[in-house]
Amino acid sequence: MNFLDENSTYLARLVVLSVLSISLMMIDQRGSYLESVRSGLSVLAFPIQQVASLPVNSSNWLVKNIKSNRNLQQENDRLTRENLFLNSQLLKFTSLQSENMRLRSLLQSSRKLSDDLLIAETIKVDLAPYERTIVINKGKDSNVFSGQAIIDAYGVMGQVNKPGLLRSTAILITDPAHAIPVKVARNGLRAVAYGTGKTDTLDIPYMPNNVDINIGDQLYSSGLGGVFPEGYPVATIKTIERHAGQAFAKIEATPLAHLERSQEVLLIQPNSSNLDVNAAEDEGDLTGSAEEVEGQQ
Repeated sequence: MNFLDENSTYLARLVVLSVLSISLMMIDQRGSYLESVRSGLSVLAFPIQQVASLPVNSSNWLVKNIKSNRNLQQENDRLTRENLFLNSQLLKFTSLQSENMRLRSLLQSSRKLSDDLLIAETIKVDLAPYERTIVINKGKDSNVFSGQAIIDAYGVMGQVNKPGLLRSTAILITDPAHAIPVKVARNGLRAVAYGTGKTDTLDIPYMPNNVDINIGDQLYSSGLGGVFPEGYPVATIKTIERHAGQAFAKIEATPLAHLERSQEVLLIQPNSSNLDVNAAEDEGDLTGSAEEVEGQQ
C-alpha cells in the first residue's frame, strides 16, 4: 500500500512540474517575462560551467604549450646549425679579404670557398692533465677519417686522430703533441704553432728576434701539410719576449676557437684546390704531431 502511495505521489509531482514547465515556456514565448530570471540564472551558473570545463581547458592549454615549445626548440636548433655553417664561410671570407689586401682585389681572387662540411656534436671533453682531446658523435659511418680537420664558428679546433664506428676522438691544437702550420695575416709570414697543454696558449717557437710579428697579429692556417685548408683563423699573438743574446724570440698566441666549450663543430673535407700543394711539396708536411714537425724543421 505504501508503495502505491509513493508512486502516486511521484506521478502527481511529475504532472505538476510538467504543467508548470509548459506554462512557463508559453508565458516566456509570448511576453518574454522570464528574460530577467534567465539572465540571473546564467550568472549563477557561470562559475559552475567554468569549473566543469576546467579539465578540458587545462588539457588544451597544456597540449598547445607543449607543441609550441617543441616547435620553438626545433626552430632554434635549425637556426643554430645554419648560423654555424654561415660563420664557417664568413671565416674564410675574412681570410680572403686580408690576403687580397696584399696581393689582389677580391674579384681577381682565384681561391674557392667550396669545402665540404659535416656537422657534429661534442659529447665528451678529456680532462686529463696536459692532454687536450674531445669526443664527437660522428665516426666512420659518416666517412670521418684520421687527420680530418675540425673547426667551430670561431676558428680551427684540431683534427681527428682516432675515428671509431659511431664516434671519434679528436686532438685539439693546444695538445702538447699537436702542431699546425700557420701564417701571419698581415704579412704572410709562415710559422708553426705548437700546443702547450694549456687551454688558452699556443707556442710559436724558432722565430728570430727581429721577426716582423706584433702582439694582436692574426694567425691563419697556411694550408701546408694537406690537413688544414688554407685561410682558417687559428690564433692571435698575445705575448712576445725578445732577449738580447738569444737567437729566438719567445712568442705565445691565444687560440680563437672555443676549444672546450663549443657543443657543435664542423669536420672539413677540403678540396685540393684549396691547398697550397706546391708549397707543401717544397717545405714538407708540417701538420701533425709536434715531434714530426720538429724533425722536419
